[in-house]
Amino acid sequence: MSIKLTPIDSVDNISKEDFVNNYLNPRKPLIIRKATETWPALQKWTFEYLKEVVGDKTVPLYNSSKADPSKAINASASEMKFGDYIDLIQKQPTDLRIFLFDPIKHAPKLLDDYRSPSDLMGGFLDKYPNMFFGGAGSVTFLHYDIDLAHIFHTHFNGRKHVILFDQKWTERLYCIPFATYALEDYDIENPDFTKFPALDGIEGQEAILEHGDTLFMPTGYWHWMKYLTGSFSISLRAWDKSWAIKAQSLYNLTIQRKFDNMMKARFKKGYMDWKENLAIKRAHNALATGKP
Repeated sequence: MSIKLTPIDSVDNISKEDFVNNYLNPRKPLIIRKATETWPALQKWTFEYLKEVVGDKTVPLYNSSKADPSKAINASASEMKFGDYIDLIQKQPTDLRIFLFDPIKHAPKLLDDYRSPSDLMGGFLDKYPNMFFGGAGSVTFLHYDIDLAHIFHTHFNGRKHVILFDQKWTERLYCIPFATYALEDYDIENPDFTKFPALDGIEGQEAILEHGDTLFMPTGYWHWMKYLTGSFSISLRAWDKSWAIKAQSLYNLTIQRKFDNMMKARFKKGYMDWKENLAIKRAHNALATGKP
């Protein structure tokens, strides 16, 4: 019994024509090793430099604990000065992560240090990226992004293990209803197939991201990430051309998220237990009927 993982395609550079025809249109992941070779950030964005420009800001921190059913999915576990957190992840392993941090809001000069890959595609949402920081051993739980954007995810100052799954495996991954994340009771690196039989035989892709590597994740791709060393990443986002996907994104961000948060606040554990049981039922039904 196993999850079947194959390497994510990797190139040093790629032309727009090849990218569009072989990765963007078929929605296939790709690692571009030298996409950032002209970025000042490639050498400039050290831990010490980021501490210098935004180190005094207090940031929310997230851990690997299972989500509190009474809180929104992005509720933080604690907070810390950014500079103190950077010191922590350089010294020792920790499961604490910084999620969706925007240091550029506090230090606009950072805008000059990176480039959106507009030579490959259009549709980038805005000039403000999302940044993510993690200590060695910290894990980003299995999910897909609620806004359904294409993502160009570049890693800095360390190594990160990435596992991806196509949307077709959503039910078999035990997707939580009215959400875009999976049941948090299994370890995707070493799942218990007796408890979670629907995971057996699913197919995904994996890679180790190194400093400067850019991962293209097409819209809706499930991703799980583990920081192998204290390090950080930046994500640049672009719309898919499909109006159906844009409409689904709007629904996810408004109706679905508000409904889910309301139900969590009102019914707490009872609602979450119902959702988890439904996720299990759907996964086992998908397995029994041969999906996908």
